[in-house]
Amino acid sequence: MMDSLKSITEIPDLRKRILFTLMLMAVYRLGSFVPTPGINSTIIQQFFRENSNSLFGLLSMFSGGSLNRLTVFALGIMPYITAQIILQLLTVVSPTLEKLQKEGELGRRKITDYTRWMTVGLSAFQSLGIAIALERETSLGVPMVHNPGIGFILTTVITLTSGAVFIMWLGEQITSRGIGNGMSLLIFAGIVVGLPGAIANLYGNVFVTRIWSPFTLALLLIFMLAIVGFIVFFERGERRIPIQYAKRIVGRRVMGGVSTHLPLKVNSGGVMPIIFAVSLLTFPQTIGLFIKGGIVGKFISGFLSLFAWGEPLYTLTYALLIMFFAHFYLSIIYNPDEVADNVRKQGGFIPGIRPGKRTADYMDDVLTKITWVAGLYLALVALIPEFMLAGVRLNHLPVWLGGAWFDSHMPGWFLHGLNVHFYFGGTSLLIVVGVAMDTVQQVEAQLIMRHYEGFLKKGRVRGRRAAS
Repeated sequence: MMDSLKSITEIPDLRKRILFTLMLMAVYRLGSFVPTPGINSTIIQQFFRENSNSLFGLLSMFSGGSLNRLTVFALGIMPYITAQIILQLLTVVSPTLEKLQKEGELGRRKITDYTRWMTVGLSAFQSLGIAIALERETSLGVPMVHNPGIGFILTTVITLTSGAVFIMWLGEQITSRGIGNGMSLLIFAGIVVGLPGAIANLYGNVFVTRIWSPFTLALLLIFMLAIVGFIVFFERGERRIPIQYAKRIVGRRVMGGVSTHLPLKVNSGGVMPIIFAVSLLTFPQTIGLFIKGGIVGKFISGFLSLFAWGEPLYTLTYALLIMFFAHFYLSIIYNPDEVADNVRKQGGFIPGIRPGKRTADYMDDVLTKITWVAGLYLALVALIPEFMLAGVRLNHLPVWLGGAWFDSHMPGWFLHGLNVHFYFGGTSLLIVVGVAMDTVQQVEAQLIMRHYEGFLKKGRVRGRRAAS
């Protein structure tokens, strides 16, 4: 490991990429402490502390705590991700966008430009909703805004929109000139900075307030390690499709005639399906910020209460969206027809499967099956913190759906949770582990490309010796 870290410092290009990534992540963290002008920061932080065990807590995690303090980066990367989702969905129904997607690099650049402009629009829309809601809301009779009015609304919209656009720029710069996926690394940074506070909170609950016993702490740590192992197992899991290459003569050399495999990752989308699902779940809440009072306002408030964090409809919708976006994101990043065509051009075939269309259909069928497993895995991991804190509130269902029956027959810990704020589990741990693994793999690929030892020496050295 030390030799590998030393090798990183010996490669100027890789060293510059890593330092550039760290520098931009530091800029992102600095911006997370610049407050939005005109707000009562103390009252807003108190409000978010009271609502931390809700959807606001999850959004705060994705923004690195910026939402809690309502800083210039409060919107985080959610507008950008929502814009990506909308454009990808429009690609299916819009022939123009579908044509652009097939034009190669030029088409992708145009779609990226559309995504950026849509990000600006969505950020302005969400900022306007937040500004209007801040003017209306109070906490213990104290207003959240010092000087409400059109000036505050314009300032908030411009500030939060500029912050969201700047975050988008930071993520794109990290992806193109740094190491790893920029958007994922920014979320990773926001989660990691909260780990010391979570550790201090655990210590206080066990040794200061004694809310938990040391035995409970030990169980939590064992549970956390088990989840880490579970995540690593699925993130490293792959389905290997055997590929046979026919012998062919090129000049005086006989090439081919070897057997290899095509690896298909079980979870090809990583944590992106969860991020997509959260971004869509926040959109109805944003619309609700604009409409308060009146018959329409009461109807929308009642409708949104069904999607409150921890409610059965929210949990079901969250799980279904994760599974949907697991398949949706796979369709974006993987094209079975293109892969099958490349295999055919190289003289390869899957034993028992005809090259061309049959091979593409077979790959698509395999990908669909393993992605169902990936979707269930992601939904399970994402819902672990919710279950431990709030349980599965099936007793909140209407009587005709069996709410009263669940209330009288199901145990209390299952319906109401264990009241344990499991910061180290679920989505946060999935993002930390997944992003760390992807980044290490990219660094290792850079090292191996330059003939240095990677982090995973076993197997890598053997492969290079075999090649030599």
